[in-house]
Amino acid sequence: MIKERFKELGTGSFFGEYLYERAVPEDHFLRKLEEVVDWEVFTPKLIRLYRGKAKRGRPPYNPVVMLKILVLSYLYDLSERQVERHVNDSLSAKWFLGLAVDEAAPDHSTLTKFKQRIERQGREAVLEELLREVVLMAMRKGVEFGSIQLVDSTHSLADVNVPKDDRRHREGKPRRDSGARWGVKGKRRKKGGGDEDGETEPLYFYGYKMHTVMNAESEMITSLVVTGGNAHDGKQFPTLVERERQQELPVDTYAADRGYDDGENHYLLETRGLHSAIILNRYRTEKKDKHKQVWIDLKRTPQYQAGKRERYRIERKFGEAKQNHGLRHCRYTGRLRYAIQAYLTAIVLNLKRMVRLLTGSSFKGRARAMA
Repeated sequence: MIKERFKELGTGSFFGEYLYERAVPEDHFLRKLEEVVDWEVFTPKLIRLYRGKAKRGRPPYNPVVMLKILVLSYLYDLSERQVERHVNDSLSAKWFLGLAVDEAAPDHSTLTKFKQRIERQGREAVLEELLREVVLMAMRKGVEFGSIQLVDSTHSLADVNVPKDDRRHREGKPRRDSGARWGVKGKRRKKGGGDEDGETEPLYFYGYKMHTVMNAESEMITSLVVTGGNAHDGKQFPTLVERERQQELPVDTYAADRGYDDGENHYLLETRGLHSAIILNRYRTEKKDKHKQVWIDLKRTPQYQAGKRERYRIERKFGEAKQNHGLRHCRYTGRLRYAIQAYLTAIVLNLKRMVRLLTGSSFKGRARAMA
């Protein structure tokens, strides 16, 4: 049987281990990351993307090396070209990848081709599998998962000059990003409105949404769905819950904001033997209706109250993703390419959390300072 063959890297060269031991401190985040993650479990999942599964032809880089470079890219919020330069200039990054001190990083075009393999052959299925494997790994290593799952969405602005794109469209040319859509996320006080009237208007954006489930106790993302910006949050809820059933999580409650308050979503949870902590719209309990008592009773349950208290955690996670890891804007055009960004951002957030929970070490790096 022909086994896959990968390009040999030179960590153990004359310039290797001795210098790394002196230059990369034991408490460095990347050392801790290497300590808690079993990277080789990803090889068989990613090698399927290679023609012939790397058994013939010139040996490619181990796909885990490429995955690690993508992790560095999202960890430090760097583009493909920037992360190539970063690896060449950083001893800790070279150590993390298994390169010799004097060995060049894989070219940024190699990383681009690896992403294209995901896009053309693996698509979202392989991304979902990678995220699920990180969650399972955390469970195997002793990360505690609680009973409450938090559901919410965040948005990313499309990598498009909207006025220019509108002009192109009026001229009969295709839009630069055919998957991006106008959506609403939040409200703001109307311009020119007085403080007393409290009038608000919707906040519009052009781009995509990342619909996310996060465990409240571990603060690890367990599932996500990517859509255009116009997708209704509540309509994604059943898909997210169904994906959760494939994981052995000790869940009994789902918490979400009012955008998910749909009778079908409450019913779905009931049929699954789960508790609803979806925040109810006011009309549920304030209307003159003999059936409103069921909603009043729901608000009084301990599960509803517990879920309501925990909801801030997922908003905080979205803030971390946008401020530190570039999720505020799309890196690429196209829904599937945005899915790559969304899943890799979620994986990086989970890896950071794993390191924190299992070793006590926090990631303190800043993106642009290392570009």
